[in-house]
Amino acid sequence: MTAGRGGLFADWLAELKETGIIAILRGVPDDRADRTAEALVDGGIRFIEVTMNTEGALEMIRRWTTRLPAHVRIGAGTVLDEEMAAAAIDAGATFLVTPNADEGTIRRSVTSGVPIVSGAMTPTEIAAAWKWGAPAVKVFPAGTLGPGYFRELQGPLSHIPMVATGGIRPDNMAEYREAGAAAFGLGSALVQSAWIRDGEYARMTENAMRCLAAAAGRPASPRTDDRLT
Repeated sequence: MTAGRGGLFADWLAELKETGIIAILRGVPDDRADRTAEALVDGGIRFIEVTMNTEGALEMIRRWTTRLPAHVRIGAGTVLDEEMAAAAIDAGATFLVTPNADEGTIRRSVTSGVPIVSGAMTPTEIAAAWKWGAPAVKVFPAGTLGPGYFRELQGPLSHIPMVATGGIRPDNMAEYREAGAAAFGLGSALVQSAWIRDGEYARMTENAMRCLAAAAGRPASPRTDDRLT
């Protein structure tokens, strides 16, 4: 049985569905990275992805695997090929995220015992990523495709867990969840670059709590949303 059919990574997938959010950190300066990650963890985030095109990404992964609590999953994003996958896994990444469906990358991750969320857009790409062993598929760009696209995919592909990424915000999560999204990838809607620049870590924590509530369909204080710029 492949991982994509609920085998090897069943527990990991259940945890992702329960928490509902993968935090995406792209381009975060190294001197702000640790505090940013810690602020998200303080807000309840359990899955953090640092993209491989972030300067110092591998070193961040190495640090966070020991610096952050053991229950936090540290992943590498924007993994484009097998070589990047191997480097991220060697650094300690416990999951991978890709922007595209690449068979070699998926199989490398799966054979290494590391779950991967493969990027895909079309039904053909989504089905292929699942066939190759991805336990979940990142459907991108979700904001452009819209909830209706997810709803249509549920007809033939409802057995494949889909992570809606790109253009997802707390105020539209309910639509995507009702349309079939199993979880969400959040970048700027979770942590704005200005907050990182200005060291507004408490604001990150507050917004993380709000986003997690939205992902779970729970009401949350509008305080942070009112202050978003």
